[in-house]
Amino acid sequence: MKILVVMGSPRKGNTFQACEELRESMQQYCKAEFEYLWLKDVNLLPCKGCLSCFSHGEEKCPNHDDALAIEQKMLEADGVIFASPVYGLNVTGLMKTFVDRFCYIIHRPRFFDKKAFLLATTGALGNNDVLKYMATIAGLWGFEISGKVGLISNDVLSRSQAENNKKMLAKSAKTFSAALERTKRKSPGIMDVIIFHAQRAVFSQMEKSSPCDYQYWNEKGWLSPAARYFVDVPVNPIYQLIGRFVEWILRRRVRKDLVSENAG
Repeated sequence: MKILVVMGSPRKGNTFQACEELRESMQQYCKAEFEYLWLKDVNLLPCKGCLSCFSHGEEKCPNHDDALAIEQKMLEADGVIFASPVYGLNVTGLMKTFVDRFCYIIHRPRFFDKKAFLLATTGALGNNDVLKYMATIAGLWGFEISGKVGLISNDVLSRSQAENNKKMLAKSAKTFSAALERTKRKSPGIMDVIIFHAQRAVFSQMEKSSPCDYQYWNEKGWLSPAARYFVDVPVNPIYQLIGRFVEWILRRRVRKDLVSENAG
């Protein structure tokens, strides 16, 4: 198994050590080969907010950096670990730049055959917020979230807290390893289904204003009324009904907005 660690920390500190403990524990369950992508060492320029990647494709981005090569690394991995310490009650600036640079993947998700693991460390507070944020982003990109852990790591760590961290990492290693061995994707939750239908409502109306997004969705077959989700997995029929209702409402709203815009 090939694991890519997207490391949001600027140093080899607690977050790196936690990843190393996770790697060592995973060797009991699968032959996991780790590769660290240190965001501090790559050429990843801040997003300019020009929206070119949305409407015309990521190749048209004015930032000429390592973004496409980084995306390829994620595509080649079996699983990706998104790791960040808590800085100012959120991910680090390095991790935020990384997320912003790949925002086009929210419009055109592509990692549905990949598993993601989320790791956060903090001296006191913020783990839950960071894990929730990274879970939202990874999920929108198409990853199946297959584990997460938030650790308290500081210079005055008690023995009981240190032991608790080790137990959580050992448990996480087993969970993530099992997910990597599983080839079948889990069925989507209700929010996953709603997001699919909400995005379809928007992108189905964007042939002229955002041709790249429209073409991507059309080529994937997601604009077809028969498509129930991004991938062919069982979908709860109640979730499906709710998703279609949300799509119907949003589709009408988008059409109305487009008419008003064209009239103006």
